[in-house]
Amino acid sequence: MTDLHLHPAVAAAFPAARIAVLTARGVRGATGPWPATEAALACLEAELADGSWHPADEHDPRIAAWHTAYRAFGTNPRRVRPSVDALGRRLAKQGALPRINPAVDSYNAVSVRHATPAGAFDLAAVDGPVEIRFADGTERFTPLGEPDTVEHPKPGEVVYTDAAGVLTRHWNHRDAHRTRVTERATDVLFVLETMDGAELAEPAEELRALLAPHSEEVAVRYLG
Repeated sequence: MTDLHLHPAVAAAFPAARIAVLTARGVRGATGPWPATEAALACLEAELADGSWHPADEHDPRIAAWHTAYRAFGTNPRRVRPSVDALGRRLAKQGALPRINPAVDSYNAVSVRHATPAGAFDLAAVDGPVEIRFADGTERFTPLGEPDTVEHPKPGEVVYTDAAGVLTRHWNHRDAHRTRVTERATDVLFVLETMDGAELAEPAEELRALLAPHSEEVAVRYLG
């Protein structure tokens, strides 16, 4: 199983942080639709349309906890929003979630349903162990969709890193282009995160259930 860990300094600064790590091997993302994932997305959109459900916003304690964390490491969460906050706002405004590919759509559905930031990395592009740590300002980051752009996170910003650079900025705000998950990814590391001490067993099991029919193996473990 891929080594992913919280740096002790980050764990000490954010003791309520919890992370579920799902490692999916033999993912079949290019062999056709994933019906359960499509149904999960359609259900969210239908409930939003009929008013029976609405994505959590910054007034929800689960999102507010992330805003507090962002401010603690020097990021304005209303300018640079936690991933689930941005995704929920997009859904509320447009009435639909983007369709990227089945693996990404699966974690997006779980993320919005449970107000839990989620992300994924193509393990074929990950270089060594993954660590969640404070940036020192020397790291390099190329944003998703901008392969010719290089950014340098500010010192103290929380980032996911491997030996080759930064995988996400502002903890979970934006992913790197290098480790993006496409329909061709076969081994994928998924993460679900909470900042309020809540357990992640329910969303983790929901994501595992979406991945399992289209993967050879899905393993789950928890950090925090």
